Amino acid sequence: MHKPRSIAFPRHVAIIMDGNGRWARRRGLPRVFGHRRGADVVTMVTATAARIGLKYLTLYSFSIENWKRPREEVETLMNLYAEYLIRERATMMRNNVRLVQCGRRDGLPPRVLEELDRSIAESAGNDGLTLALALNYGSRMEITDAVKAIARDVAAGRLSPDEITEQTISENLYTPEVPDPDLLIRTSGERRLSNFLLWQISYSEIHVTDVTWPEFTRRHFFNALRDYARRDRRFGNVPTPVRT
Repeated sequence: MHKPRSIAFPRHVAIIMDGNGRWARRRGLPRVFGHRRGADVVTMVTATAARIGLKYLTLYSFSIENWKRPREEVETLMNLYAEYLIRERATMMRNNVRLVQCGRRDGLPPRVLEELDRSIAESAGNDGLTLALALNYGSRMEITDAVKAIARDVAAGRLSPDEITEQTISENLYTPEVPDPDLLIRTSGERRLSNFLLWQISYSEIHVTDVTWPEFTRRHFFNALRDYARRDRRFGNVPTPVRT
């Protein structure tokens, strides 16, 4: 008789939240309506992740490439971030959620930084879900910044080149306390990584759904988790025979 297979549950889920603009355009609405609806979905997914016991959730909310968008849209997005942080602060505390930022601070408006720092400080003692907000983020930039930090340590004599390992690089990324994602979800049907967590997702399972982010529901989230549970994650090894 075979032993029952335990259901795999990810420790860390990362999401590329794509399709806000397309959702709005299909409805003849300005893009800002898509972003506002997308912010509501962030609230839902975060609360759901906290309730089911997920330990880490990373959301790709604003990339460094997004600064190229029209100025009015960027300003709207920054206002939405500040509003979200203010509105959700009490909810984060009730749900035992700890907030961290994954990205550069340079270039973010003072109001966003103020609200971001307040939420990070107030939630620092929470030990439930860690929500990593990838804000002003780009993976190549993150890796470049890590290499620069390591180079400075080598130049200062604090580190020998022969001592540099994969762990050294991981420890110099933006959120070294956050483990690599087990599952990467991308909405809106696109099948590319978009400069997101390129180092960290080396062994992540990938789930793509055709629904846009504003259409993403708990059912879609649970479907992704069920898809993950069906995967056989071997990390290059051969399957271990099940003893009877």
